[in-house]
Amino acid sequence: MHACVAPVLFTLCSVASAQTGVFAPLAQQCSPSLPNVLCIQKYASVIPYHFFRNISNGTSAPTFGSTSVPNDTSFALVDKADFLVFDRDRGLEILGTNPTYDFVFKVSEAVHEAPVYVPSQNKLYLSQLAPPPGYLPQLVVDLNQNPPTLSEFLSDPPVYAPNGGTFSNGLIYWGASGGNRSIGGLEQRPGLRTLDPSTNKTATILNNYFGYYFSTVDDLFVHPRTGDIWFTDPTYSWFNKLTDTAPQLEPATYRFSPRTGAVRLVDDSLAQPNGIALAPNNRTVYISDTGAESAPFSPYLPAQASSFNATGRRTVYAFDLSSDFTYLTNKRAFYLAQDGAPDGLKVARNGYVLTGAGKGVDVLSATGDLLLRVQTNYTVQNFAWAGGELGFSEFWIMGQGGISRVRWALRGQEVV
Repeated sequence: MHACVAPVLFTLCSVASAQTGVFAPLAQQCSPSLPNVLCIQKYASVIPYHFFRNISNGTSAPTFGSTSVPNDTSFALVDKADFLVFDRDRGLEILGTNPTYDFVFKVSEAVHEAPVYVPSQNKLYLSQLAPPPGYLPQLVVDLNQNPPTLSEFLSDPPVYAPNGGTFSNGLIYWGASGGNRSIGGLEQRPGLRTLDPSTNKTATILNNYFGYYFSTVDDLFVHPRTGDIWFTDPTYSWFNKLTDTAPQLEPATYRFSPRTGAVRLVDDSLAQPNGIALAPNNRTVYISDTGAESAPFSPYLPAQASSFNATGRRTVYAFDLSSDFTYLTNKRAFYLAQDGAPDGLKVARNGYVLTGAGKGVDVLSATGDLLLRVQTNYTVQNFAWAGGELGFSEFWIMGQGGISRVRWALRGQEVV
């Protein structure tokens, strides 16, 4: 435990010193040149008593910064910082010399998802889900403008409720989560769609599993070696009234071959499989389980709104990918979200894993250590790197009520 030398910290340090193992202050500015960056000492692994963090079984989870720590007043700074650094060396390396966080667009309280950056256009496509049910237009951020602009667009034919997305070989691949007998005059069911951003034309490439409707089709990636599409299928569309049919399949993760049309179940061990991402080595797959956000579901029950239970699953798991890139092995727990449940999931160019959890984005080492957190004033659903000419160092975050931009040294994987 380091010495307490500043007179203004005398009372704070006296209280902390009376409790073994306490480092005080728990939170402090990392550097005078980085006023928006706060370093958390030793991960706040020993907090002076009496501290308490509320557990909510309602619709949201209290943040780490909302923890009551009356015997360390520095902790009140936590919720006010843009960036929280838990590992000083690696965290500051991620941020670089001049990190910035900007709240760029205020949007509705609807879920905002499926961000996909198209390098040839320098535009970021994303979706807006219900409310209201049946909403069809999607959104596009034009990064050619200064400042960037946000506008609606409608594909041909429209796609209802894209929930996850990626870019591969000139096409946007969407996981469409909406299902209805008549949306915009068309029947749509959860499945996989493509959008050609040069023509605005969409195509359905998967909409069923041997006649059963998928439940949501939440997130996905395209394997660069095989072209197979890996996707998660939780039951959130039923809870969120994005589909008119109760779940017919268990929550699961699948692999789809566009070449043959074959769909294979690859994992059904997670309560609510959500985000999915592939490491740059093409050998490690990460899948988040957001079972902490759930509700009872059955083909014979009416839809119920989901709620958050902190004792439920809110964990990212890592899997090894087989040598022929067809199945998963060696499942292991990778990270338990410290705020909310891990929704969006991406892997940086250097192998760091990022997940949207509650009101922020957590940056994790390749071994699951929390290095850094980006804090937002809205619940984050997803995020994407953009700015090909900038080396994919612009990081766009979106969720319920906001779209933000981070500029830092952490680069995303290139998209082609």
